[in-house]
Amino acid sequence: MKKKVIMIFTGGTIAMKVDPDLDAAIPGVGSNEIMNMVKDVERFTDIETIDFGNFPSPHMNPNIMWDLSKVVRENIEREDVTGIVITHGTDTLEETAYFLDLTINSEKPIIVVGSMRNNSELGYDGAANISSAIYTAICPEAKNRGVLVVMNNEIHDARDVTKTNTSSVDTFKSLEYGPLGIVNGNRVFFHRNSIERQFLNGDKIENKVALIKAAAGMESDIIDFYIESGYRGIVIEGLGCGNLPPAMVQGVKRAISKGIPLVLVSRCPTGPVTATYGYEGGGSHLRDIGVIFGGIQSGQKARIKLLITLGITKDMEEVRKIFEDYLA
Repeated sequence: MKKKVIMIFTGGTIAMKVDPDLDAAIPGVGSNEIMNMVKDVERFTDIETIDFGNFPSPHMNPNIMWDLSKVVRENIEREDVTGIVITHGTDTLEETAYFLDLTINSEKPIIVVGSMRNNSELGYDGAANISSAIYTAICPEAKNRGVLVVMNNEIHDARDVTKTNTSSVDTFKSLEYGPLGIVNGNRVFFHRNSIERQFLNGDKIENKVALIKAAAGMESDIIDFYIESGYRGIVIEGLGCGNLPPAMVQGVKRAISKGIPLVLVSRCPTGPVTATYGYEGGGSHLRDIGVIFGGIQSGQKARIKLLITLGITKDMEEVRKIFEDYLA
């Protein structure tokens, strides 16, 4: 008996082709046209499609991610469904994948996939990536691993994967731990276990969460702007292992005094934030004044986690617990 996989199409480069008048890629490839290019999977699976939308990747936002999460949750519980594959633009793919990973609690495989080349380009990788994603979705070993990202024949954990190059087909990398496995033809091989999963069970999200990247000599004006603009949470990509220029510290204090959780991660691509340095703006000093440490997460993923968390609780210590009791 064939296994059933639901394909949810959300848009992105995988569903784009070049408009000759604009000489630029735009949405224009439908789900049926895309699936007609995916070969051989029908021997193993029955495919059901859902046309969720056709969004360029930068047009995705947390509200759309929330609606997508609801659609996935509704369908993943069906007894006849083995797994779900979601097509997505690559610019924000890692954020949507992580959003889904945090908000869906299912043992069944959920795969997010995209392409780096549009349908008009030589070497369009969309069909091959979808094929690999489908084979992963029906693989028994893909169960209980949370949301996975399948690109360029590699399988990645949604919590770790990031886009590392603007145009290369092997842009998606798990810099901290490496890929979970590979897809070779219609065979799926897992090389390591997944990291511990975290599920945040809420019924809403908080959109007003800012992301700031620290750099030498920065001051508190940008933090003050977000405070005055009514933001409910702030993530800062700090320097090194989690340090800030001293002129940013007063802004940090003002945010915390107003009950705005401030989560610190590193702008470095790998490694955790730590309370190593005790000087003004050092990690130890920042922890002492109430900054929440975000582990090894990137700024964009820490923001996703914070906006979901703030939909559950605004209590500073509860937010701290959700982040610091799970530092992956």
